[in-house]
Amino acid sequence: MPVAGDPGPELYAAAWKAEVLQQRDEVQGAIKDAEQNLDALALRMGEIQSRVVRLDALGRRLVEMADLDAEEFNFDAPPARGGPELVTEREPFEVPDFLASLENLVRQLEDREPKLAVVEGTLMNRKLHAEVFPTGRPVKKGWISSVFGWRNDPINGKRAFHEGIDFAGRAESEVVAVAAGVVVWSGRRWGFGNTVEINHGNGYTTLYAHNEKNLVKVGETVKKGQVLALLGSTGRSNGPHVHFEVRRNGKAVNPIKFVREKP
Repeated sequence: MPVAGDPGPELYAAAWKAEVLQQRDEVQGAIKDAEQNLDALALRMGEIQSRVVRLDALGRRLVEMADLDAEEFNFDAPPARGGPELVTEREPFEVPDFLASLENLVRQLEDREPKLAVVEGTLMNRKLHAEVFPTGRPVKKGWISSVFGWRNDPINGKRAFHEGIDFAGRAESEVVAVAAGVVVWSGRRWGFGNTVEINHGNGYTTLYAHNEKNLVKVGETVKKGQVLALLGSTGRSNGPHVHFEVRRNGKAVNPIKFVREKP
């Protein structure tokens, strides 16, 4: 039985309904805020993931170019970690704190990415330099039969200056490029017979003479170790060998230091 002065059930119902509607609006607002936060998190995570992918790609290239152990530096697997489990009170990790941590991580990645790019560029330049700098022997098999400097000419016996090194070997064995470059001569040359000359840039050229047969043409780009010709005895020669020269800015230099250099 209603008490005097007590509002009727209709007012209670109306108040209850109004409270429910208000709480529903607040819940929907909270959901919307959460969705917006999730969208923000997804956006930042997407940016991080794209940067990590690029960094991983750089890392793989650096590992390959630096000749490191690919299993030790595996970018496809997470780093091995471990340790005892510590039971501690965990403080709640608020969304704003999480976003701030993500922002900090992005800044770190933005700082490291250009540094890695510089390292990569340095390694690439170093590798390019190694490819175009003359090193190693112009034959896979053979022996030095005449060195750089003054000697008695093998044909007429007169005193003459030898501007290269002769490598004797089996006829028609392979003559190879000691560095990458562009072929600037491939043909007969007086006294040298069949000759190949390569320009390596930075003022360096190499020459391979007395070949049985040249296998490259003028204008062709060759790689380090590529077969240029077959060893022969054309021109002024008394047996199968390759006359090998290294020139710097047009002046013949002793090839022995390049031959002894590690390829």
